Amino acid sequence: MACVAVCVLAVYFYAHHNWNPLASGTTIDRIAVEKSVKRLSIFRDGRQIKSYRIALGRNPVGAKQEEGDMKTPEGIYKIDSRNAQSSFHLALHISYPSDEDNRRAAARGVSAGFDIMIHGIQNGRGWIGAFHRWKNWTAGCIALTDEEIEELWRVTPDGTTIAPRDARRFSLARPVGSPFRSITLQSRARARPPRPEA
Repeated sequence: MACVAVCVLAVYFYAHHNWNPLASGTTIDRIAVEKSVKRLSIFRDGRQIKSYRIALGRNPVGAKQEEGDMKTPEGIYKIDSRNAQSSFHLALHISYPSDEDNRRAAARGVSAGFDIMIHGIQNGRGWIGAFHRWKNWTAGCIALTDEEIEELWRVTPDGTTIAPRDARRFSLARPVGSPFRSITLQSRARARPPRPEA
């Protein structure tokens, strides 16, 4: 019986522990999201402070194209508002869609979608904790545990830049001070001049 209790406590600790908590007074200025590896990293003055494992939209490959496609957007946006009364514990609102997102969607005769957030777990289900990451389950948002969104909420000012990307298409090298200025390998290949024929 004691062994079962220890196992239960260990599982609960894993599911709800916020590893390497940030010091009081910490603030960030950039958020990078590498979709293909399900990782959200936060930065201050070009220095990575911490990373979190995340869940994404249920259709995670590729950029969001239209309302209801269950994809998480790709691009450069801002945290432009927050909702302390969210149905998902706490929510930081991402400024999707951009003007370009709206233009692309309008050209296809569809809505680009809206209400993309970084949020916690649905209210009443927070006991799931870290196990929510086992699959991508959101409608296009970025999900953390409740403990993690509480920390991110605290350290993220409105106006913070966020850049969700597909890490498979981007080089990992980033100059200091700009974690988002990556070049796609595909674009780099296209930029090479053709070799002259022998």
